[in-house]
Amino acid sequence: MKKITLLAAVIVAASFASCKKNYTCTCTGTSNGVSGTYTYDLGKIKKKDAKSSCDAAGAAWVSVGYTCESKVK
Repeated sequence: MKKITLLAAVIVAASFASCKKNYTCTCTGTSNGVSGTYTYDLGKIKKKDAKSSCDAAGAAWVSVGYTCESKVK
């Protein structure tokens, strides 16, 4: 019984662990009448780190009318 409980605990813990995946940051919008889409490869990182990196890149794009979003490849 203890082995089953331990195994179940390990499986539950693994399901909550942050997995690294390949992320991209895509910025889209219109500036001075010109529409565009720019995509940046963020590499294999955690979801939290991908969002932070994309938000940081997006801070510069917001001033010219673009919005950015991180996505799994």
